Amino acid sequence: MLAELRVRDLAVIADVTLKLRPGLNVLTGETGAGKSMLVDALALLLGERASGDAVRPGAPRAVVEAVFDLSASPASSISPAASAAQELGIDLEDEQLIIRRDINAEGKNRAWANGSPTTVGALARLGEVLVDLHGQHEAQSLLKPAQQRDILDAFGDAAAERAAVEQAYVRAAELRDQERQLAQKLEEIKRRADYLRHVAQEIAGAQLKLGEDEILAVEAKRLANVEELTRLAERLEGLVDGEEGTALYALSQASRTLDQLERIDPSVAAWRELVDQAYAGAEELARVVRGYAAEIERDPGRLEVVERRRDLLYRLLQKYGPAIADVIRFGEEAQRELSLLDTADDDLKDLAARRAAAERTLNEAAERLTASRKKAAGRLAKSVQDLLPGLGMPGGRFQARITPADTVSRTGADDVVFLVQLNVGLEARPLAQVASGGELSRLMLALKVVLARHDKLPTLVFDEVDQGIGGEVAVQVGEALGRVAASRQVLVITHLPQIAAQAGHHVVVSKHPKGGIATADVRVASGEERVQEIARMLGDAEGSVARQHARELLGKAAYSPPALPHSR
Repeated sequence: MLAELRVRDLAVIADVTLKLRPGLNVLTGETGAGKSMLVDALALLLGERASGDAVRPGAPRAVVEAVFDLSASPASSISPAASAAQELGIDLEDEQLIIRRDINAEGKNRAWANGSPTTVGALARLGEVLVDLHGQHEAQSLLKPAQQRDILDAFGDAAAERAAVEQAYVRAAELRDQERQLAQKLEEIKRRADYLRHVAQEIAGAQLKLGEDEILAVEAKRLANVEELTRLAERLEGLVDGEEGTALYALSQASRTLDQLERIDPSVAAWRELVDQAYAGAEELARVVRGYAAEIERDPGRLEVVERRRDLLYRLLQKYGPAIADVIRFGEEAQRELSLLDTADDDLKDLAARRAAAERTLNEAAERLTASRKKAAGRLAKSVQDLLPGLGMPGGRFQARITPADTVSRTGADDVVFLVQLNVGLEARPLAQVASGGELSRLMLALKVVLARHDKLPTLVFDEVDQGIGGEVAVQVGEALGRVAASRQVLVITHLPQIAAQAGHHVVVSKHPKGGIATADVRVASGEERVQEIARMLGDAEGSVARQHARELLGKAAYSPPALPHSR
């Protein structure tokens, strides 16, 4: 429930803290005192679009903050609000949610939830499970066909049927998508079949090997430079093993010189191993070079074969590369796609059969949901209609019309529209076309009374619920609000004493100049102060007759405060 609302520098509000309680809370005060501005402040906290024009003149920013107590849910379950907070990554401490929004004079705004920065979208998500707000300037949720359908399903306890339709729809949609994708792919493969066959055959026929291009490049270079390679090899052999001045001759001379050194100084004997190793290495090099030179021979035929192979690889790499591995993969993929032609027809038939079965399941589930809705529609119409005379609409008629939708969706096969006839003799028309703000609020109130055991939103806010009514009707509206408030928190802005008297928590909003600017203030009314406020609403705050009437209204009130939320 909404435990506290704090507003600073918003329009006529300088600094107000509004404490609320479980059950029925009312806000009263003179017209223009700022009652609806408090509702507007709450709407800002729940994701409403913000404007810098709402900031109080002279103030840098407006600040709105609310404290929600989430401990009123049964101990065995987690509240939808707590679940939504967890989904949004908001840490809850002591089952309390504090959300805040700052709006500066330029219209820029920031938001927080339990001290952590968040988005306006997150506030809107939280608002969906925290507060059902019906303000005079709101685009009422009741006017939306989706909301009307949800209300009917909630009344008819159709959650299981809705879930079955949702599951069947998702499964059928998945199979339709798979079938569409496979059919598209098959058509594409058929269009490209000749090309794919050419690719697969061309690449397979080349019998490519990884690294082949590098090996061929080396061989081609060698074959193209036979004469130069021969000349260089022969020269190298001559430098190592030839006439006087070659490496082996020099090392032979070095060996004899070392013998002479060693006879004079035996300590140089260790050099012998080095000289011997150098001589053996030069001798091995000479042998290898001779063999290399002997093997080199001109082979124009082999060079032509290598160059043709390299040309083939070059063309394949240009078309399917950049590397041989890419060419091989390209060929394999072409072959895989072609193989689909052999199995696609059977696969399509199998998918079509499964899709048809899933659609039959969907249609059957939708039919069960339609049947549930049709049963609920009559009962909902009667239940709401029975309440309308007592809510100031004696000629009112209510109907939940169910018509087949163009297609079966995840919400079923029906379009649901609430029709109302507000006066005798008028044609029943969709709710969105005929209801005023006050009538819409009272219709919503009737639905809330009927749906009290289904609705999970912990806080309901009504503005203008009393428009155009008075007398005994106002008493009945107040009693209806009290019945709703028996199972949840209700906040009502009202000008009617009959409604105000039903509340367990009465807040008075007043306005007075402060610093040259009209400023709203709030106070909790109880005891004689509340009697005086009820008397003021009756038209004479100080008159003895009005005060006596106020006491009678308060004495007759059927309000019984609910238990305070328990801690789990």
